[in-house]
Amino acid sequence: MRVLILLCLVTAFPGILSDVQLQESGPDLVKPSQSLSLTCTVTGYSITSGYTWHWIRQFPGNKLEWMAYIHYSGNTDFNPSLKSRISITRDTSKNQFFLQLNSVTAEDTATYYCARGYGNYYAMDYWGQGTSVTVSSAKTTPPSVYPLA
Repeated sequence: MRVLILLCLVTAFPGILSDVQLQESGPDLVKPSQSLSLTCTVTGYSITSGYTWHWIRQFPGNKLEWMAYIHYSGNTDFNPSLKSRISITRDTSKNQFFLQLNSVTAEDTATYYCARGYGNYYAMDYWGQGTSVTVSSAKTTPPSVYPLA
């Protein structure tokens, strides 16, 4: 039974056992009106060798939104609804690409994914695991430790 489940997963997600990996990193909490900066580190394939490299987000409730891509040539494209406050760049020496989203609000709270696109650019074959970002003015206070007397 476990072998059958694994086979189904590999068939449904062809990148699951591949050497190509994407990993998102960035803050988990951002204050309203600030900028969100995220990094996608790609291993196992050069981002200048081919394909398009995307940012997608998933809101609470599971709605997905495509945000932007950077082509291996360096050309970019953006979701028109975000174009005024988004940028996508890359560092080819580190095989990383970046998302910056300005003037964030609570509506930008989501899980952010990077992915590799192929074919018509909007079909994704490899995805990162995602990074959860909350936009809130709440302060994070570290726990207090008091010595026992």
